[in-house]
Amino acid sequence: MTAEAGSAHLYRRLLPYARPHWPVALGAFTGMLLEASVAAAFTSLMQPLLDDALGARDGSVIAWLPLAIVILFVLRGIGVWIGDYGMAWISRRIIADLRARVFGRYLVLPSRFFAEHASGDVLARLSFQVEQIGQACTEGIKILVLDSLIIAALLGVMAWYSPKLTLSVLLAGPLIAIVVRLVSKRYRAISRRIQASVADVAQIGQDVVLGEREIKVYGGQQDEAERFARVNEHNRRQHLKVAATNALSSALVQILAASSLALVVYVATRPGELERLTPGAFTAFMTAMLAILPSLKRLTQAQALIQRGLAAAESVFAVLDEPGERDAGKHAPERVRGELQLRGVGVRYPGREEDALRGIDLHIRAGETVALVGRSGSGKSTLAALLARFVEVSAGEIQLDGVPLADYRLVALRRQLALVSQQIVLFNDSVARNIAYGDLRRSGPAAIEAAARAAHAHEFIAALPAGYETPIGERGASLSGGQRQRLAIARALLKDAPILILDEATSALDNDSERLVQQALRTAMRGRTTLVIAHRLSTIEQADRIVVLDAGRIVEQGTHAELLVRGGVYAQLYRSRGEPDGADFP
Repeated sequence: MTAEAGSAHLYRRLLPYARPHWPVALGAFTGMLLEASVAAAFTSLMQPLLDDALGARDGSVIAWLPLAIVILFVLRGIGVWIGDYGMAWISRRIIADLRARVFGRYLVLPSRFFAEHASGDVLARLSFQVEQIGQACTEGIKILVLDSLIIAALLGVMAWYSPKLTLSVLLAGPLIAIVVRLVSKRYRAISRRIQASVADVAQIGQDVVLGEREIKVYGGQQDEAERFARVNEHNRRQHLKVAATNALSSALVQILAASSLALVVYVATRPGELERLTPGAFTAFMTAMLAILPSLKRLTQAQALIQRGLAAAESVFAVLDEPGERDAGKHAPERVRGELQLRGVGVRYPGREEDALRGIDLHIRAGETVALVGRSGSGKSTLAALLARFVEVSAGEIQLDGVPLADYRLVALRRQLALVSQQIVLFNDSVARNIAYGDLRRSGPAAIEAAARAAHAHEFIAALPAGYETPIGERGASLSGGQRQRLAIARALLKDAPILILDEATSALDNDSERLVQQALRTAMRGRTTLVIAHRLSTIEQADRIVVLDAGRIVEQGTHAELLVRGGVYAQLYRSRGEPDGADFP
């Protein structure tokens, strides 16, 4: 697709966001038309001012001319306000609508998208790039429309006084058009690089904010400063390239305009034309021509804003075009029994040569607790992610209560699951809102407190300044690791789902806290199908069955005692832990 065709395609895609606001756009256009008309009318006043007021000393002209100037500038002020406010209103509406669309898309995109894109890039599209589109819709389009109207109106004034001289001015038009076209292509290329550099800056900033303790402990300040300096310098250079292109294009336009001006002076002083134009008419003509120059300069500079907005639109529309999670299922039971059957299940992540899982055959009875054991990278977390369809199978099939997972509606499927993972996700809200999150928000205070008590979290919550209404900060920054984990367990207990997934759910707890939470988890597991991924032997030994994974395959399964007697992989892991019972696997 050519650059011109690509730009036209992007304009067509942006049009539906602006089309509903056409009455405001019409008002803004009327304001800009009024402003352009006043500019033309004011230059026309040069002729009566010089010929009649100053030259002939005509009393009637001297009487009405000052009033006309005041009226014109009052009208211009009205036009400026209507045009500026109208375009700003449309811009903020488009930004709000686009941002809502992108945010809504993020909520339904598969986990794969977020694994493949840096969080800085994801956030930059939502904030910086959407804002760039808004600027293109206001500043860029406003300059394009307003200055085009001003140029057209001033050309009309010039043609009124001298069509011949106006024609000589228009000879520079094709050359200016060529300059604008070349500049537009360069702006688009630079704008793409600017957006990438802004995403890099945001990403490093986020890394520093989230990892500030590790950076300080491991002395990473210099490394991070150098990494930031590189991307910051790249960003600076790209913006300078825009400035250089702006300056060069403006200079070229000014040279072409000056050449036209010289040609006008030459033609105007030829015999015949010189006698035809009065001093006032010639001054009005020259005033109109000189007034065109700033508009031509702004038009070339507007290309930077417009092309930056179009480059941002490419990136934003790429997100909107990303396919969401597959959700073609119709099965939507209120509550399942929790029987799981995996037949020949395999998973291969995009871009990988090796399968993360292969040939997995596993039957989990309703209400059974199964522990997944294996070295890092053996496929434990991938297998658990399959149940919530965060990851899709590449081969084989998974059934829940005899129904393939693909036949379930995603909302209905995930309603059957509660998850407590090693990476605790808490939100910048109150304790109560973090426990009663999402579908649980209708839970009453008594139910929230009961879940917190079951997770042995009530004691520390009650000691907080505002109890359950205490804000916990970003990612629960005001809480300890164990406290954050117990809030996540309380959330899972409140959900009361038939299937419970515990992915290193006690990893952040000290021994005393772990004993309390283990009691709560044993209560929570009763009557539920539970999948446990853990290194702690205290968690694993209590499972009904232990499934051992190695290199993406199930190598053995059985109870703790059976596997120790068998002397296989599990027994080796158990004996090599190097610590007393209750310790971690290596």
